[in-house]
Amino acid sequence: MLRLLSLVLLFLFVNPAYSKTLLILGDSLSAGYQMPIDQAWPSLLTQDLDQNGQKLSVVNASISGDTTGNGLARLPSLLEQHQPEYVLIELGANDGLRGFPTNIVQNNLSEMINLVRSSDATPLLMQIHILPNYGKRYTEAFSAVYPQVSEQLNVPLLPFFLEGVIIRPEWMMSDGLHPKPEAQPWISNFVANALINHL
Repeated sequence: MLRLLSLVLLFLFVNPAYSKTLLILGDSLSAGYQMPIDQAWPSLLTQDLDQNGQKLSVVNASISGDTTGNGLARLPSLLEQHQPEYVLIELGANDGLRGFPTNIVQNNLSEMINLVRSSDATPLLMQIHILPNYGKRYTEAFSAVYPQVSEQLNVPLLPFFLEGVIIRPEWMMSDGLHPKPEAQPWISNFVANALINHL
């Protein structure tokens, strides 16, 4: 009887292997653009985090084409459904490609971060850089939004994984915007290493 009681107490107080959840809120860069979803880097991330001593289940809520506004609209239901401990926001590239005002991007990111915190989860923000389609001034102003939000709201800022991929042409699709399946394991490992100190 005592042994049985000990086993019950052990079950109650020892966390299961993957008791915490990381929600990834992103666009096509995380959604597995033109590839099976199980090849996309978020699907590989649980294993890479595990190898670094972090046991998290990963929920990929990324949708190709999403803007920061789309992410903001979807976030409340995602938080309620998945109740994650961590939320990684990888959004903004589509805002930049469409030339959205940077103040809108900044406001949307800030609102998402506040929503995450109000659900008792930890927000994480990924830096996004864009092509200079709208000139140097806009490109630099857009890139500056992310460190500004990070500093103002005290949110960890993760480096943009695409910078390490785009320098390898064989890893990029013909559109010059999206990584191929061959790049996904490298991205997963890159993101895992960037996340380690913030989980």
